[in-house]
Amino acid sequence: MRGADVMQRVCSTTGQVCGTIIWESKRVKNWSDGWIEKLKEDQREAKADIAVLVSTVLPRGITGIHQQNGVWIADYTLAIGLATALRHGLMEIAAAKTSMEGRSEKLEMLYDYLSGPQFRQQIEAIVDAFVSMSKDLDQERRAMEKIWAKREKQIEKVVKNTSRMYGSLQGIVGSTLPELKTLELKALNSVEDR
Repeated sequence: MRGADVMQRVCSTTGQVCGTIIWESKRVKNWSDGWIEKLKEDQREAKADIAVLVSTVLPRGITGIHQQNGVWIADYTLAIGLATALRHGLMEIAAAKTSMEGRSEKLEMLYDYLSGPQFRQQIEAIVDAFVSMSKDLDQERRAMEKIWAKREKQIEKVVKNTSRMYGSLQGIVGSTLPELKTLELKALNSVEDR
């Protein structure tokens, strides 16, 4: 395939091809409007249903995801969420086409819906929810790592203090104090870890 970076064929659970998404990726410092027309040409040539441009830089005044001249534009952080939403949309269209064969009027209504603002807003809402869940997961991971690090320090203190107390008792009582092999091993390990 010439042109775009990736051609994604979306298939249903039964293996039926539901549609195709053509992807272009740009890791650049400056935006170029020419990319959109070029991607639309690639889309026509490849007969793809949807065109997506993922870039490190977006058009001036645009953040997150946006649809411009029939091309979806997104930054890298939203690419997976957008892919999931668009894939789901193509699968829904295919299911509707199958159930509406011979009903061109409903198909036109469906096309109008998919090319209208309501569908775009729903796609954006799905992507926003994906981003929010991803951020929450990262925050939870960092919080748990902090808790685990604190707990490790607390356990270290308990082992050190227990070893010191045992050492003091051994110094006072002498060899009559029973040996605690596990404590000695833990004490050795904590000393070696330093």
